[in-house]
Amino acid sequence: ISDSLKNLLHDADDTARHKAVECLCVMSGHIIGRDSFLKLETIFPLAKLFDDKSDVARKNTHLCLMLISQTPIGAETIVEAQFVDTLVKKLQKELDEIKEIILDTLHYCMGIDTQSALEAGAMEAFTTLLKHHLAVIRAKAARDIMDLSVPLAGKDRAVACGALQLLKNMLTDSSSEVRAKATAAIMMIAITTKGKYTAIHSLSILPLVDLVDDLNSEVRLNAIKALTCLSEAPEGRHVLLQHVDKIRRHETDHVGMVAQAARKAVKVISWLP
Repeated sequence: ISDSLKNLLHDADDTARHKAVECLCVMSGHIIGRDSFLKLETIFPLAKLFDDKSDVARKNTHLCLMLISQTPIGAETIVEAQFVDTLVKKLQKELDEIKEIILDTLHYCMGIDTQSALEAGAMEAFTTLLKHHLAVIRAKAARDIMDLSVPLAGKDRAVACGALQLLKNMLTDSSSEVRAKATAAIMMIAITTKGKYTAIHSLSILPLVDLVDDLNSEVRLNAIKALTCLSEAPEGRHVLLQHVDKIRRHETDHVGMVAQAARKAVKVISWLP
C-alpha cells in the first residue's frame, strides 16, 4: 500500500494526489507506517507537493512531514534531505494553517540540528512571525526561537535580529501560551552576557517581574528562570533586589519546579561578593 501511495503522489488528478497524501498522514501516525515511509524514501516525491496548487494537498503534505519529524530518525532524514531551507522559505508565504504545521516540523528538526536552520535564515523568519495576528503562531515562533537559541550562534543571531524587543512586547499578551514561550525564549537568549544586557536595556525586567505571579505555572517558571539569568549582571541584580520578596513568596509555590526555581533565583539575586 505504501508503495502504491508513493506512486500516486505523481498523479495528474488533484483528488488522487491529496487523498494519497491523506492516507500517508494516517499511516505516518503509527510507527509501522513511519518505518515504511522512510524505507521507501517517500519523503522525496512528497516534497514535490510543497508547490501543489491544491491547498488541501499542501496542508496534508506538511502534516505528513511533521508526523515523520516527531521521531529522531525522521527529523534527521528531513535535515539530511536538506529540506529545512525550503521549509523556512515556505514559512514566509504559506497559508496560516500550514505555517503552524511548518513551525512544528522545524521545532522537531532543530532538536537534531540547528545549523541548517541558522543558515536558512530561520531566526529572521521566526522573529517576523512574533508579530503575527494569530496567538498560536506567535507562541510557536517564540518556541522555535528558543530552540534555535540553544547554540551560542543562535543567541547572537536572536540579539542581532531584534528578537528580544519583540519578545518583550509579548510578555503582556492575552494568551498564556504566548507569554510562556516568550519568557522561555528570553531565558535562553539571556544566558550570554550580550543577551543579558540587551534584555536589560530593552526594559524586560519589570514585565518579567509582573509574570512571577502569573496564574499559569509555566509562565511563572520561565519568568523566574529568565530573571535569574538577568540577575547575574550587576545592573540586573540592582533592579531585582527591590523585587526579591515577590520572588521569595514563590519558594513555597504549589508547583515544585516553580518553588525550586524561586529558591535559586533568591539565592542568585541576594548574592554578595
